[in-house]
Amino acid sequence: MYHLIIADDEDKICEGIANLFPWEQIGFQVIGQFYNGQDVLKFLEEKASLVDVVLCDIRMPGMDGLEVCRRIAAWPNIRIVLFSSHKNYEYFRKALQYRITDYLLKPINYKDLTQCFEKIREELDKEHGNSQNFSDACESALLPGGGSRLTDEVIQYLNENYQDASLEKAAAYVGLSPSYLSRLFKEKSGVGFSDLLLKTRMEKAAAMLSDIRCKSYEIAHRVGYDNPKNFSRAFKAYYGVSPSEYRRENTRTNTVAAASAATAESADTDSRTGREPGGTKP
Repeated sequence: MYHLIIADDEDKICEGIANLFPWEQIGFQVIGQFYNGQDVLKFLEEKASLVDVVLCDIRMPGMDGLEVCRRIAAWPNIRIVLFSSHKNYEYFRKALQYRITDYLLKPINYKDLTQCFEKIREELDKEHGNSQNFSDACESALLPGGGSRLTDEVIQYLNENYQDASLEKAAAYVGLSPSYLSRLFKEKSGVGFSDLLLKTRMEKAAAMLSDIRCKSYEIAHRVGYDNPKNFSRAFKAYYGVSPSEYRRENTRTNTVAAASAATAESADTDSRTGREPGGTKP
């Protein structure tokens, strides 16, 4: 098993890459996650002999990835993979000066990351005389617990951002590419991302309809529909009734329930005060 450390100042991306990619299935173990370059170097100064690869973002506060690369030159056996959301040739040109192994773009594509580390694995195997191949299972396997963690994070994202949520934004939130997130989420949750987004929006809309102060067109906008007619069609397709019909039925049900509760409370009061129903004494 080869050892890897990951650095990115965005903690969700760092943790997503560390926990959701099947590192162990391709022969790697993440032994450190860092959010700035200074901590990377501090770790290497103490434990460089344990590290085989550094996967590092370029843009970080304090000390960027290029400076980290320059200083890692003191440990020539450590391979460096940089990633960035910027297609900047100057970054790439400078990175080449520091013997980087690869340069990946954010959001990191699953296949690109897999191919990159398969290649590194092969090189390390040759150096260590190890011919074992771990690539067969990498497409289907995940680290234990990774799927449930991903599902929870996506659900949290949708509950907080359902108005303008999208697969692309959710992918950026968890630090994966949209295509990989779509496939992985469906595999682990049993439901597609778009289906869950629709479910979340419809349930939020239904809750808002119970408040008569909220106009239907306002609710449409709040759950992500610019056109109220499109919202009405989607709501009826989901619940079988239009928003106005749902509100009428919900209002009627609430009124009956409230009346029943008031009658029960009145009867209870009468029984405790010794009054006949209707408020008269026996």
